[in-house]
Amino acid sequence: MSVAEVQESTIIATADKRQATNAMIASLLGWSLDLFDLFILLYVAPVLGTLFFPSSNPTLSLAAVYASFAVTLLMRPVGSAVFGHYADLHGRKGAMLIAIVGVGVTTAAFGLLPTIAQVGVIAPVIFLVLRLVQGVFVGGVVASTHTIGTESVPMQYRGLMSGLIGGGGAGIGALLSSVIFLITSSVFPGDAFAVWGWRFMFFSGLLSSLLGWFIFRGLEESPYFQEQQRKKAAAKASASASPVKELFNTHRNVLLLNLLITFGGGAGYYLTSGYLPTFLKVVNGLPNNVSSIILMCASLSAIVSAVAIGALSDRIGRKKTFLIVGICTIVLLPVCYLSLAKTSDPMTMTLYALAIAFIGNAGYAPVLIFLNERFPTALRATGTGLSWNIGFALGGMMPTFVSLASGGTAQIPMSLSIFAVCVFAVYTLGAILSPETKGEFR
Repeated sequence: MSVAEVQESTIIATADKRQATNAMIASLLGWSLDLFDLFILLYVAPVLGTLFFPSSNPTLSLAAVYASFAVTLLMRPVGSAVFGHYADLHGRKGAMLIAIVGVGVTTAAFGLLPTIAQVGVIAPVIFLVLRLVQGVFVGGVVASTHTIGTESVPMQYRGLMSGLIGGGGAGIGALLSSVIFLITSSVFPGDAFAVWGWRFMFFSGLLSSLLGWFIFRGLEESPYFQEQQRKKAAAKASASASPVKELFNTHRNVLLLNLLITFGGGAGYYLTSGYLPTFLKVVNGLPNNVSSIILMCASLSAIVSAVAIGALSDRIGRKKTFLIVGICTIVLLPVCYLSLAKTSDPMTMTLYALAIAFIGNAGYAPVLIFLNERFPTALRATGTGLSWNIGFALGGMMPTFVSLASGGTAQIPMSLSIFAVCVFAVYTLGAILSPETKGEFR
């Protein structure tokens, strides 16, 4: 057994099994509830386009809604810097609790907003400002949930945990959103959804705040963070003045190289699971109740994909997993997009939606643990949060560009195919240039 493995066993052995289980559940549900709030916007994007960003061209309205989504993503690095700083100096728990409650409250606030028909141009302005505030809290969720879970499990399960938190959490969040979408579509059918249904979709964000509060308030810190605090106390060392400053001074090149993979994985996610609700609505023309069922199935596919690919990275390593996923995605995603656009059979649509969700979530299943392994404990929340959020912020812009590049809804499948090939080429390049990190946890 190597020195690193002995140290690993010692640190994990100090953690109570109940504590480790709670940390894993908290990480999974924290990211699930966060993505649940974000997916609500994606599910009602066509409606919001007409209410807040009306245009004679439907694709321009969609582009505006996705641009507002990108605005949130751009604020996520700010949230990672603020909450990551706190998490690295004072603990993951407090950062997670404040961030998840903040996301839920700001999500519910969207349900209270006046539309452009009611107050004019001030409506989209208020909408965008609220998106900015929400983005800060979302960045904070990433900085905390994406570290405490993986820091609490043994080395051989960290890839699986990465997939479970990242992709599994996203799948559960999307599944919850699909269920809420199905319920509200049934309660407010047809035109009623555009009047009240979308508001109640956002009001459901309060559920994530309440659940987050009850789940996280009794959570203990990760064994790695506790070990770091013990060492500092024994050495009578003061905390780093600024983890963000230290990150850019000593790990700047690591951060830049990480962005190739996080950009590709983030863009792949938003071009697949993120764009799928809009695709089924505007390209396939499915009614809300049918598309919500397909999206629920796709969410289950995403969970299976993320856990399986994350576990694969435990067996063959992060680098090989990235390379296999990148190459396969470049070939398969265009086929799925173009085929889904041509079919009118609900069962066939479901199969292609399952494939698209599986591929999209495979891309970033090992990303979380890869980032954790790139930074020491003292910088892990900040480094992981910024790497993830900057890459996903850039990747989150891709749906906007897809909508802008499409002259009409008929061109969306080809635009998606072209963008998918390009972003996963970047992802594969990042995998080629990055070192193998499996087992590197310090």
